[in-house]
Amino acid sequence: MSKILIIEDETAIADLERDYLEINDFEVSIENDGEKGLEAALSQDFDLVILDLMLPGMDGYEICKRIREEKNIPILMVSAKKDDIDKVRGLGLGADDYMTKPFSPSELVARVKAHLSRYERLIGSNQKSNDIVEIRGIRIDKTARRVYIDGEEKPFTTKEFDLLTFLAENPNHVFTKEELFREIWDMDSIGDIATVTVHIKKIREKIEFDTAKPQYIETIWGVGYRFKV
Repeated sequence: MSKILIIEDETAIADLERDYLEINDFEVSIENDGEKGLEAALSQDFDLVILDLMLPGMDGYEICKRIREEKNIPILMVSAKKDDIDKVRGLGLGADDYMTKPFSPSELVARVKAHLSRYERLIGSNQKSNDIVEIRGIRIDKTARRVYIDGEEKPFTTKEFDLLTFLAENPNHVFTKEELFREIWDMDSIGDIATVTVHIKKIREKIEFDTAKPQYIETIWGVGYRFKV
């Protein structure tokens, strides 16, 4: 049974999320304080964290950053903040997804299942050792899930790694943002494709010599992205 940690200070919302998740056979713990939530996330073995942004003690941004420094589990960020800048900041700190309140509890459950399914496939993968993708100075070790740029290792979050690997394994193919969202996040974009844009930006910062003139991931204006070889 997968274990979910909800860090949410609004008791009614946390209880509703827990009820829907438990109905779907998840084991759920709730923390209403930011610092206690971080302590629980780091000290216990959870499979996914549902993280509110506005919390007493410590905000969700700092919690996300601290969790990501030590663990690679999926983080689903939720907030009443609707501005793209809040989404960009949260995703940039390593969150795997961002949901804006109010949202359907059934949608939350669907996203939790999708993230856990992909994560479980990754950690349970039986790929052969030394499964490498290497293109013009970029070396992607799919087995160890490590990325090297001109011999120097760069840190990648789960979704950044998945997105880079998918594009590199499909060179010169133009993918729309919606196609990339479905492929990497296992769900429809539901009208919100800022997640893809943010992850492309973060990847470019790690692999490109000049992000203003990308040599690897090219933007095809009005369509999407492609990996150039």
